[in-house]
Amino acid sequence: MSTPQGARARARAEITAAIKDEARRQLASEGAAKLSLRAVARALGMVSSALYRYFPSRDDLLTALIVDAYDSLGEAAETAEARADGVAPADRWVAVCEAVRGWALSHPHEYALIYGSPVPGYSAPQTTVPAAARVGNLLIGIVRDAYRGRGVARTPVPAELEPEARRIAADLAPDLPPEVTVALVAAWAQLYGLVGFEVFGQFNRLVEDREPFFRHAAARLAEGVGLVHRS
Repeated sequence: MSTPQGARARARAEITAAIKDEARRQLASEGAAKLSLRAVARALGMVSSALYRYFPSRDDLLTALIVDAYDSLGEAAETAEARADGVAPADRWVAVCEAVRGWALSHPHEYALIYGSPVPGYSAPQTTVPAAARVGNLLIGIVRDAYRGRGVARTPVPAELEPEARRIAADLAPDLPPEVTVALVAAWAQLYGLVGFEVFGQFNRLVEDREPFFRHAAARLAEGVGLVHRS
């Protein structure tokens, strides 16, 4: 038999989920900049004061949506990487990249929330960082496995970049060579550039057969970080 506390917790979870679902619908129709707690409350038949007990401000609701989006993307990427267990790191890399693309195409408005234009007046708090780092940490782990195994191809960086390369490596992956970490950051940015071009329609009338195009591009990114051995 459920306790009153358990029933209240379930009710709160259900209402919280309903609020976030309605907020996502508004993201799709109005965009993040126009997200309004009052509009969400009105759509759910709630008074604004009741909704504020769940999310004290628009920024709190945005943060919850952002964390959910990052976690959903991270879960998709981690699932794809787990399914690729046993193959070469380069192929695991491509599997993760394809999972990122697949998630973005299935969740374009949530992708726009986390990788589109910044929301005016909103600054993401540090609480979003662990979820935001899931895909990046996964890619770092793949390169780390390759470095500890058959090795990675290393391209020296220009002398003027060496101090920054060492700083980036110290922050992200101190066990990897700085030149590899620099290549990782560049590949991470290029991955989201490729995905963003497709999600936001920049490939229209330019790239028609996009799946093989993306797979080829992801493989080139793998080579760029030194993953030259494939299954």
